[in-house]
Amino acid sequence: MNRKRIWTKFFLFILSIFVIAGCSNSESKETDDGKKVIKVALSDEVNPPFLYTDDQNKPIGYDMDYLAEIEKKLPEYKFEYTFGEEESNLIGVDTGKFDFAINWFFKNPEREQKFLYPEHEYGYSLTVLVTKSDRNDIKSLDDMVDKKLAPMAPSGGLRAILNGYNEKNPDNPIEIESMENPSAADNLKRVAEGKADAVFLNKTTFDALQKELKLDLKIGGIVSKEPIYIVYNKKHKELAEKIDKATAELIEDGTLPKLAEKWFGVDFFKDLDYIKKEGFQYEK
Repeated sequence: MNRKRIWTKFFLFILSIFVIAGCSNSESKETDDGKKVIKVALSDEVNPPFLYTDDQNKPIGYDMDYLAEIEKKLPEYKFEYTFGEEESNLIGVDTGKFDFAINWFFKNPEREQKFLYPEHEYGYSLTVLVTKSDRNDIKSLDDMVDKKLAPMAPSGGLRAILNGYNEKNPDNPIEIESMENPSAADNLKRVAEGKADAVFLNKTTFDALQKELKLDLKIGGIVSKEPIYIVYNKKHKELAEKIDKATAELIEDGTLPKLAEKWFGVDFFKDLDYIKKEGFQYEK
C-alpha cells in the first residue's frame, strides 16, 4: 500500500471520529415555516449529466431535478445540500451527520449491510466497454474472454458486475487485474495506446473524460443498465419510505422519464434493447 493510500485511510478514520463525536447529540432542524431540514450529501466528484455545477457553482443535473420534484411532493421537508468526498459522505450517512447521500450508487452487499436502500431506483447508469475506434470485435463481456481488460478497483459496483459474470462463467472467466483507485483517464489512455483491449466503466465517465482527452476511442458495446439509488442512514426508515413512494409516483406519472429525456436524450426507464436502438448520447 502506498503512502498516499495510508494517509487517505488515516484521514478518513480521524474524520469518522470527529463525525461521530459531532453528531451524537445532533437534533433535527426546522425552517422558519416549520419544514424539517434533511441533510443531503452530494459528491464533489461530479458526474454530468447526473450531477455537476453551473458557473455560480450551483449543483445542477438530473439528480438535482429529481430531488426538486421530491420536495414538491413532500412539502414537509427541506433539503440542505453539502458537497464532500464520496467516502467521507458515506461515513457521514452511517454516523448520522447526513440523512442520505445521492451519487448514482449501485447496490452491493457491503453497502447494504451499512445503509438503508429504498425499493425503487431513481434512475439508471449504463456500463460500457470502451475500445479503440478501429475495433469491432468487442461488444459484450463474452468478447473479453482471453483479452486484456484495463485494471479495476478491487471493490465497487463495476467490479461486482464482473465478479458476477465470472461466477456464472467459471470455465471462461474474464481476467481482472486489481488496482487501488485506478485512474479512468489513465485506463482510457492504456486502451488508446494498445496496452489494454478495453476498459469497463460507466458511460457518463467516458463521455466526460473523452471531451477532454479526445482519444481515438469508441464505445464497443453497452453491457448493462444498472439501477441507481439514494443511500440512507438506517434510522431513517420513515423518510426513506416517503421518498420511495414519491419516486414510484414520479416514474408512473412520467415525470422522471421526461427528466431522463431532458438530460440524457433517451428514456432510460425503458428496456436495454430500446436504449441500444435509440442510442444513449448524453448530448443534452
